[in-house]
Amino acid sequence: MPTRSRMARLLMIGLTASALAACAGTPTRESTGEYIDGTLITSKVKAKFVESEDVSAAAVNVETFKGVVQLSGFAHSESERRKAEQLAAAIAGVKQVKNDIRLR
Repeated sequence: MPTRSRMARLLMIGLTASALAACAGTPTRESTGEYIDGTLITSKVKAKFVESEDVSAAAVNVETFKGVVQLSGFAHSESERRKAEQLAAAIAGVKQVKNDIRLR
């Protein structure tokens, strides 16, 4: 019986370690926590765009990966493009903003 008990414990330890490793991030994949953080950051950036009269929220797409916010879409002017970048950079948790917004 002690052997079965040890084997069961080892199996549980192995399964627990595997489950924890599956939640870890890699350079090309976010961890579960990073994914949730990124989703929250994206939502906050989009909300700021909706509140702003200077940025068309419908014309700008927002994606977040590991704290880096990527903006894409279209702006009517360079000042709208810059304002979108400033609003995104001001959100807590944003490490960098990549501004790929194009002018119409």
